[in-house]
Amino acid sequence: MVKKAVIAGGTGFIGMYLKEKYERLGYRVHIISRQSGHIQWDDACAMKDALDGAKLVINLAGKSVNCRYTEANKREIFNSRTETTETLGRMIEACSTAPELWVNASTATIYRHAEDRPMTERNGEIGRGFSVAVAKAWEDSFFSFHLPDTRQVALRIAIVLGDGGVMEPYRKLVKYGLGGKQGSGRQMFSWIHIEDLYRTVRFMQHRDELSGVFNASAPNPVTNQEWMKMLRQSMNRRGGLPASKWMLETGAAALRTETELILKSRWAVPERLVREGFRFRYPGLRSALADLNN
Repeated sequence: MVKKAVIAGGTGFIGMYLKEKYERLGYRVHIISRQSGHIQWDDACAMKDALDGAKLVINLAGKSVNCRYTEANKREIFNSRTETTETLGRMIEACSTAPELWVNASTATIYRHAEDRPMTERNGEIGRGFSVAVAKAWEDSFFSFHLPDTRQVALRIAIVLGDGGVMEPYRKLVKYGLGGKQGSGRQMFSWIHIEDLYRTVRFMQHRDELSGVFNASAPNPVTNQEWMKMLRQSMNRRGGLPASKWMLETGAAALRTETELILKSRWAVPERLVREGFRFRYPGLRSALADLNN
């Protein structure tokens, strides 16, 4: 019998990367999405058929936070995460053969702005504000389901470095000479190479005793200033103009986004992954960037 995997919200660059990886392993991968050509969120029968007997379910669904936080956008950001998670949970409960593992995305943004110490799963301090409230509600929706035959893992994912996503705007800044530090430059930049994110999911599949919350971040975060310097070096650019907070606020308004994406200090470290023996292929930023720029 062909192994099945289901990726909800799987049309972004992370979902497409995971789809290709799992297809190479011989999985039949089903995508649940609002985009045409995939299983639709309002098609309960198709969803249940895909989920029934699946080896793995990965939920990445949610409106991009790269937008202005208007009341309408905030509602959509919030609901697009909690409602899709609740829909998946109900569909899994209805399966005759429940999926073996459900990996739900969460975010390292759940922790407070931290420039003083790293945030671990055990000792990390949950922050405040809209983005944190979304992350908490997302995890609450996920863990509200008690599924005896489906193991549940929430990944608090840091900035994912790959061919797409956040790399594109940062590369453009460097390309046009604006690749200096942003704000103070002291804010921490937690990240993970997309290959290590995939390998984290595989690690969870192979370790039946693991469940709960894991920080999906490389073990060596850097400051914003270090991040921009290494990105410039990887692109063979000597210098880049810095951007002060007021410049970023003006630019964010023009680009219809928020400065939180750049100015919040995310200092998440993968304490549980390391303790359980996970070995990162790209533990350091220099090697990650070298791979991505090949």
